[in-house]
Amino acid sequence: MSEPEGTTSTQTHRPGALAPLARPVFRWLWIAALASNIGTWANEVGVGWEMTTLTKEMSAGRASMLVALIQVAASLPSFLLAMPAGALADVLDRRRMMIFWQVFALGGAAFLAITTFAGIASPVTLIMGTALLGIGAAMTNPAYQTAMADLVPREELPSASALNSVSLNLSRATGPALGGLVVAAVGAWAVFALNALSFVGFIVVLWWWRMQPRASSAPTERFLGALKAGVRYVRYSHPAHAVLVRTASYVLPASALWALMPLLARNELGMTAKGYGVLLGALGAGAVTGAAVLPRIRRVINEGRIKLVAVLIYALAMAMLGALATLVDSAATWRVPAAIGVMFFAGCCWLTMVTLVNVAAQTSSPGWVRARVFACYLTVHFGALTAGSLVWGQVAALWNVPIALWVAAGAMALGAATMTRWPLPQVRADDFGRSDHWLPPSVSGQIDPEAGPVVITVEYRVIPARAAEFRQAMDAVAQTRYRDGAVTWLLTQDTEDQHKWLEVFICETWGEHLRQHDRVTVADREIQQFAHSFHTGSERPKVGHFVAPLAPGAAATALESAPSSAVNRQTV
Repeated sequence: MSEPEGTTSTQTHRPGALAPLARPVFRWLWIAALASNIGTWANEVGVGWEMTTLTKEMSAGRASMLVALIQVAASLPSFLLAMPAGALADVLDRRRMMIFWQVFALGGAAFLAITTFAGIASPVTLIMGTALLGIGAAMTNPAYQTAMADLVPREELPSASALNSVSLNLSRATGPALGGLVVAAVGAWAVFALNALSFVGFIVVLWWWRMQPRASSAPTERFLGALKAGVRYVRYSHPAHAVLVRTASYVLPASALWALMPLLARNELGMTAKGYGVLLGALGAGAVTGAAVLPRIRRVINEGRIKLVAVLIYALAMAMLGALATLVDSAATWRVPAAIGVMFFAGCCWLTMVTLVNVAAQTSSPGWVRARVFACYLTVHFGALTAGSLVWGQVAALWNVPIALWVAAGAMALGAATMTRWPLPQVRADDFGRSDHWLPPSVSGQIDPEAGPVVITVEYRVIPARAAEFRQAMDAVAQTRYRDGAVTWLLTQDTEDQHKWLEVFICETWGEHLRQHDRVTVADREIQQFAHSFHTGSERPKVGHFVAPLAPGAAATALESAPSSAVNRQTV
């Protein structure tokens, strides 16, 4: 058997950190993404500052809620749309999908610029424009994050991921400062206009890129089926569970700082628009520093300890910012520099935790479902960000900003207790490489991809003395069946022959079972081969396929309505 596709062998040469930049499409896309990210962070300053300006005559409670709703509008679309976007990214042409939604986001930025320049901006228009930008980002993110495998070879993926992190954090450091300067010099409308222009370069590079279609011997997935397959995979994947728990326990309390930062800067610390930009810039600078030192720290300190320290320092930073806001002497000249310093360390810790969880989310699933698993991670991330923004905005409205920050800091410290119960997964590089060890199903004629359900049986012969070990091994096999497409699974023993066991699992359609063949990974192979080691027969375990045919006339209708790829790619 040849080496399965996607597995790795010993490398005699490791590509450098900048190797992906030698590839023209990646290089220009990276530059365009950097410009777009700078525009996004500058836009955040403009929206936050404009909202505090429009609400300065309102009561403190109402103003706090409206400012927090900006963060809700930015993150709620990702919570609602990440899973559909991930399913579409795994099914459709990712390049065209990104172009469409980047044009949509450009329209959202233009809406903000026009309404603000015309003097008709209101809290409602700011929230609407922010929501449009959030929708564009939500529909683009899964496709963009998983497109790296289409741009660079597998051995350069770690370098490509690191370069993307550098791009994001450089924009965090420079975008807010630029936004603050432009707001102070010209007005918020100019920041929104610059953000609209920043999308143009990204769209042009995507238009120029000619993406190669992904090859597969199985029938093409459809949207609803792909969405169900992604949810099913996450449901039965322990590594995915750990990523989601870690994300929620960190982001929910951490969102207090993001939601209340405009109020903290303007009302509590008495800062100007420039000062607010510098405050956000300090957060970005901390993130850049964190990205630079994290690889070195990981060489000498256990990742679990890094995560714990990052969480506790971020919680301490929120508590200190709350304390700085309560100082009676509002003229104290050291309060603002101290807040900037605290924000720097908060940025370091935020980047550290987000990077570790982000990498775990991208590496804890095989290629066929990676965008959907990452989308599920984004759903939880932005769901926690949305819920947290609402919660902390309400707490600030009922009491004040310092109390909201202190409560959030306490919640984050308590959340650190989940690290022992749900540690982030440690995955080998080749675990999710594709394995072709399943033999093609033996059939006597053509089978319609929509025919089903399909019952698959695997017959084993096991020594009774080893039955308990066999059942335990098959529990792990069941997880692989469910993750890759089975809707039902069971293991039965023959009542007459105690040596004979029958594994039965069911897929919804014949096409879904063919895709199941396409999804088996190296890690799955190891689990299944261990279970097969209990088989004592002279031949391989016997596999049977039983398909429920379509109703009379339905097969012809299904074949006529199905895409040509779903019919012509059958491997039966």
